[in-house]
Amino acid sequence: MSQTLTTPDLSTLTVGEVVASREFALTRDSLVRYAGASGDFNPIHYRDEVAVSVGLPGVLAHGMLTMGLAVQPVVDWAGDPARVVDYQVRFTRPVLVDGATGANVTVTAKVGALDVEAQIARIDLTVTFNDQTVLGKAQARVSLAAVAVA
Repeated sequence: MSQTLTTPDLSTLTVGEVVASREFALTRDSLVRYAGASGDFNPIHYRDEVAVSVGLPGVLAHGMLTMGLAVQPVVDWAGDPARVVDYQVRFTRPVLVDGATGANVTVTAKVGALDVEAQIARIDLTVTFNDQTVLGKAQARVSLAAVAVA
């Protein structure tokens, strides 16, 4: 079954509008799988005793995993990953992934600004874990310009 991707219409968007939200459940298994895919096998991402020995409160999710999860709702909303023309964040807090209960990361994507001339929507992301922001100044710039079909 094929799915038709539709691009959001810039003219219908308003600053402050929530365009996407999602919750992601992370487990220690998620971290091990991500380590395998990324090649980042730092043991602070899967071994409590190593994380604690370097002064951390416990096992942390990979920063790039958190960053990747955060932009996914925007990619889904935009309908095409190529429409995300810029994406930046500041890491503000770690995501601690408990061995038994895991961690839930919540993402809310809101329109932060609209550039009608360039057909770009700036989408501001609020990314939280345990009701605390884990990514600061998280913003994606999304091109909503019509694409010529050959």
